Amino acid sequence: MSEFRLTQISDTHLARRRPTLTANFQAIAEHIAATRPDLVLNSGDVAFDGPTSRGDLEFAKSLHAALPVDCRYLPGNHDIGDNPTAVGTPPTQPATEEHCDAFRSIVGEDRWRFEAAGWCFIGLNSLVMNTGLSSEAEQLDWLASQLGDVNGKPVALFLHKPLFLNLPDDAELAETAIRYVPQPARRRLIEMFGAVDWRLVGSGHVHQRRDFTFGRVRHIWAPSAGFVIPDRMQDVIGIKETGIVEYRFRPDSFEVCHVRAKGQTDISLDALLAEMAAG
Repeated sequence: MSEFRLTQISDTHLARRRPTLTANFQAIAEHIAATRPDLVLNSGDVAFDGPTSRGDLEFAKSLHAALPVDCRYLPGNHDIGDNPTAVGTPPTQPATEEHCDAFRSIVGEDRWRFEAAGWCFIGLNSLVMNTGLSSEAEQLDWLASQLGDVNGKPVALFLHKPLFLNLPDDAELAETAIRYVPQPARRRLIEMFGAVDWRLVGSGHVHQRRDFTFGRVRHIWAPSAGFVIPDRMQDVIGIKETGIVEYRFRPDSFEVCHVRAKGQTDISLDALLAEMAAG
C-alpha cells in the first residue's frame, strides 16, 4: 500500500439518550461514507458515560459498526475512568481493571499496533498511565517490545490525552493536570519513543483543535465530534469547534487536513447540560 488514509474522530460521547450528539455523529458517518478512508480511529470518549453505563458503550459501538469502513478505538476517561495526577483532586471516576475489561469486551482493543504505507502505527490507553494497575505495567512491557521491532519505520502514536501543552516538561497545575498525560508516565513515554523515528502524535480529550510541532514530532489535537466547552468553563488554547481530522500517509511523509463534516454543529456544553437537566 503506497498510501494510507486515516480519519480520526474523537470525543463522540455517544449515548442513546443524547440525540443531539448522535446527530453530529451521523453527519460524520455520512462524510465517511462519501470519502471512504482506509480506517476510522476514535481516539477516546467514545461513549457518554461508559464507567456507569455499559449501554452507552454498546450504543456507541453499534453506530461505529454501521460505518462502511474498518474502525479502531482508544479509551477515554468517559469510557473507563480517569487517571490520578500529582496535583489536583483525585478523579471521581478512577480508571479500573473492570472498566478496561468492559471497554475491551464491548468496544475493542485498548492498545494496538499495525503497519501501513511504510509506517508503524501505535495506539495506547492513556488512562491507565500513572494508575499502578496491572494494565499499566502490561502496556509498558508490550510497548517496549513493539518499539524494539519498528525496523526504522516512521512511527505515529495515537492516544486520548495530549502529551503536554507546549513543552514535555511543562509543570503540572492543579486546574489543568487532567488534560495531559501525567508525570512521570509522560516522561517515560517520551523517552521510549525517542529511540525510534517518531513523527506524529494524535490525541483528543481537550475539545479543541490544535496543530503544532515540537522537535521532529507533529502534535495533532482532534476536536470533539460532539460538543464544545464554553470559554467560562475552559480557557482557549486552540480552536473551539466540532470536527474531525483526515490523514494521508505515504512512505516517509504524511499530510493532515482539518475537516468539519457537512451538518456538524457546535453544540455547547451549556445546551447539553440543559438537555440533561430536562431529562
